[in-house]
Amino acid sequence: MTETFRLGRILGVRVGVNWSVLVIFTLITVGLAVGRFPLLYPDLPSMAYSVAGLIAGLVFFASLLAHELAHAVVARRNGVEVEGITLWLFGGVAKLEGEPATPAADFRVAAVGPGMSLALAALFAVVAVALGAADAPGLVVGVVAWLALINAVLAVFNLVPAAPLDGGRILRAALWWRTGDRTRAAVGAARAGRTFGWFLIAFGVAVAVFGAGIGGLWLALIGWFITTAARNEEEYARVSGSLAGVRVSDVMSANPTVVPSNIDVARFIEHYVFTHRYSTFPVVHPDGSAAGLITLRHVKTVPADQRQSVSVAEVAVPLERVAVAAPAEPLAEVLVRMSSGAEGRAVVVSGTTVVGIVSPVDVMRRIEVAEIADVTNGPVGPHT
Repeated sequence: MTETFRLGRILGVRVGVNWSVLVIFTLITVGLAVGRFPLLYPDLPSMAYSVAGLIAGLVFFASLLAHELAHAVVARRNGVEVEGITLWLFGGVAKLEGEPATPAADFRVAAVGPGMSLALAALFAVVAVALGAADAPGLVVGVVAWLALINAVLAVFNLVPAAPLDGGRILRAALWWRTGDRTRAAVGAARAGRTFGWFLIAFGVAVAVFGAGIGGLWLALIGWFITTAARNEEEYARVSGSLAGVRVSDVMSANPTVVPSNIDVARFIEHYVFTHRYSTFPVVHPDGSAAGLITLRHVKTVPADQRQSVSVAEVAVPLERVAVAAPAEPLAEVLVRMSSGAEGRAVVVSGTTVVGIVSPVDVMRRIEVAEIADVTNGPVGPHT
């Protein structure tokens, strides 16, 4: 899920927001301000309900952020880098670069999110009781009580043992610990996720047909998301399993043709595009260090009459938006960065020097070779 705008960094973790947050935020705020609060606390000014709904919605998303930050902090403590957090329609996503190294670490990273939500639910419940005992206005108590309830629901729902929910990650950790096979465990958790997703879809449709309308359709939509995400996780688990033990250096195209960032596009076309069969070229600074990537697609955006006045650096994708890998890095971990990086490729660097490039074609060939080896029970060498 891509971020529409960035909030900044919290605890060193980049936090972004997708535009779809506005949809669920509006539904929550309006639902509380027009439905729940006027029904439970009647005869108050409409402005009071609006403010209460707005505050409840904002604190709810702060709770979601705390849930994802807990995942991110514990992941880092267990040796997994975190690309960032994105809040979106169905809550939040902590994007991890790689996977925990042991079942215990996998369990800790997964369990801390629901744990945080349960802790927040308990905190809001205590505050609500205290406010009630202090004769605080009913609407104020109602806002805090709703926050306790919604965080408890969030925790319980996330504990369902079905990927991609946190409970699915916990299930994966348990299966991994029991079988010693991470791929088998991940596939099992993903299949549980697909089953749960289809159940939600069927249940949501039934609820919608028999009178609950939007509520049922919302459940069906959540089920569809879970089913799709679980299918993707199963495919990723199978791919990662076939790439077990494979390093970036085993599949990369070594010593690629690099392009100086300070030449103009016309010269690039004449000396590189017309003389090489590649569609993607690593770009380097004048000192030889990696600068980014340029593709034929980028070249086509430059009008012919401007190619001598536009430099490669102006149209290339900068290095910070490109997946960067080291030769000895496990390929399965780099795939995560490739999928979210520009152009779907990884620039391989040793120090600051470009030593290779990995494309989806390189990865697919390695997977196909591994599948052939599985069928024939033959070895797969380090170089293909």
